[in-house]
Amino acid sequence: MQVPPVKIRGPLVLDHDTHRLQPLLHDLVSTVLAPTTALSGTDGQIRPAGVQGLFHADSRALSQARLTIDGREPEAVSHATRNAGHTRFVSLARWLGDRIADPTVRIDRVREVTPGRLSESVEIASTATVPVTATVTLDVSCDFAPIEVVKSGRTALPAEASKAGDGALAWSSDPISVLVTGTDATGAPATADRTDDGGRLIWQVALAPGERVTLRWLAVVDDPAAAVAAPARPLEWSVPRVEADDARLVRLAERSLEDLRSLRLTETGDPEETFLGAGVPWFLTLFGRDSLWAARMALPLGTELAASTLRVLAKRQGKGFDPDSGEAPGKIMHELRRHDFASDGMSLPAAYYGTIDATPLWISLLHDAWRWGLPESEIEPLLPALEAALGWLGEHADPDGDGFLEYIDTSGRGLANQGWKDSGDAVRFRDGRQAEPPIALAEVQGYAYAAARQGAALLEAFGRDGAGRWLEYAAGMATRFRDRFWVDGGYPALALDGDKRPVDSLTSNIGHLLGTGLLSEAEEARVAELLGGPAMSGAFGLRTMSTDDRAFSPLSYHCGSVWSHDTAIVMAGLAGAGHGGPAGDLAHGLLAAGEAFDYRLPELHGGDSRETVGKPVPYPAACRPQAWSAAAAVTLLQVAVGLYPDVPNGTVALRPLAGAPLGAVTVRGFRVAGADVTVSVDRSGTAELTGLPTGLTLDRPA
Repeated sequence: MQVPPVKIRGPLVLDHDTHRLQPLLHDLVSTVLAPTTALSGTDGQIRPAGVQGLFHADSRALSQARLTIDGREPEAVSHATRNAGHTRFVSLARWLGDRIADPTVRIDRVREVTPGRLSESVEIASTATVPVTATVTLDVSCDFAPIEVVKSGRTALPAEASKAGDGALAWSSDPISVLVTGTDATGAPATADRTDDGGRLIWQVALAPGERVTLRWLAVVDDPAAAVAAPARPLEWSVPRVEADDARLVRLAERSLEDLRSLRLTETGDPEETFLGAGVPWFLTLFGRDSLWAARMALPLGTELAASTLRVLAKRQGKGFDPDSGEAPGKIMHELRRHDFASDGMSLPAAYYGTIDATPLWISLLHDAWRWGLPESEIEPLLPALEAALGWLGEHADPDGDGFLEYIDTSGRGLANQGWKDSGDAVRFRDGRQAEPPIALAEVQGYAYAAARQGAALLEAFGRDGAGRWLEYAAGMATRFRDRFWVDGGYPALALDGDKRPVDSLTSNIGHLLGTGLLSEAEEARVAELLGGPAMSGAFGLRTMSTDDRAFSPLSYHCGSVWSHDTAIVMAGLAGAGHGGPAGDLAHGLLAAGEAFDYRLPELHGGDSRETVGKPVPYPAACRPQAWSAAAAVTLLQVAVGLYPDVPNGTVALRPLAGAPLGAVTVRGFRVAGADVTVSVDRSGTAELTGLPTGLTLDRPA
């Protein structure tokens, strides 16, 4: 059943039925340099379907860019991504040229995306023995659909094109405008015509035997009012050179570093500060939790990204109370959009604070950046924000006063779950029942414990008052957690529900407790034992939920799938706690997943067993590239070589994975206190470190 079109921000949007499905992403090719992304088929065609298109910030600029030759689509052969913002698509026109088995007319479509621009060179080469003539056309459409409309599965009618001079077509929907131009091999303009659904560029091509010709077209987007749309300034971070016995580690590192480069953003009007957009296409904006975790995992590349991310989020730190946005004094925001974001039954304000964990994670990032060598001159201006964040922790994060951080969406329009597993059905009992709010998540209590201790360390080091209060807070949290969260079977519950009952499913959440200090050594060993078992680690990475839980599904968003960043965080926690065996298994899972996904780790993939399925099953709507998935490769490198600096105390620990499960690894260009260092681990597990700056000493295990 169709309903009448609804006018939304310019485009005409059609709801085809009452049960709309989010478009699939797994088989699309993304070419991105934030804030601009092209999503196409593997043949390079951008078709007017699903989530294909040229996106700028949170709007679709082009909904179609379809190339034909004599009215036929070329046959796809291959595609390859060279670096951030650059993809080559290879196809054939087998109906042209010589009538032999070998193809004699080849088309290379070389796509480059830069902020606000998509340019393509269409290289047509003939090895035929006869002349080749053809009409080449590019059909282009523009619908200006907001990202939330696309995400919800709705479609928008194409906007009307206008001719803007020779070889040029234009569209406009305040405040966005798009200009598409085309030229031939001589630089002369293509023929431009309007069509019912947009416009068309036309070239006439004549190739002598052995000749090639290059046609070009360009799309330029002007969007001056985007909330988070500006390309980032060049940010100084290290690009390490990696050598490894396992070539997959080298390739994963190279591709992931390119993806991190492609996701850099700055807020419009604040070009000095850079952060990582969360992921393509749905989340290419500022996200508190995602941007913080990605910056934290990328600390081995230098502290500049961390410092900038901290400042961006501190600028928007909560000042007052707003039940609609979730804002509270000292609270770190969840996400920032151009306008209110309505999707999947939610209606979120443009600046939304519905997160329970971003605030303690902000504190932890500040502390960890300090440990990696963030200068005191950059920390001191952030101390008021640190004190405000600690204030939220102690005064506003625990509304019922039971000593735990908990959340509930009182607006009825926001996120029902506000931890990193934020889907509506993420918090489930072992028997499959959904937990009712307010919810106190296990890992969030660990984040709070660590943040309190880390905040106390910063306050004391910088001569501020209050350190004792937060050490006392942490000690009380450890006692309360041990009393209330442990369940039959000997592991921490996923959460406490609204009736303070432990939610007893076995999940990856408890792996985030490793390294926070909340668990004793014996408790960490028990968590490591359970997470290292086949029910949790039997996939290509760490499952979000045990296969023994009734709600487990390998393609559930948060109840059985494998998330790259989640696996990396738990892998690092296991390694830091001395459990190299399960950490090494998870490392191999990440490498296998990286290989399967062309070394661009997706947001998540299916939790199917390695025994049953020979390679990871894609999660159809996963973002790629995604910031904390790409940053997982940096964590993998750090765990492999075991580099753990403590610059304020003048030491650097070197504790690689026992037994060198990844073989020999050398990383040149990890950065400690502003200096590039080289770390090598040989096949026996012996590590060497060179390049430490003056004043730092190496701390080797006894």
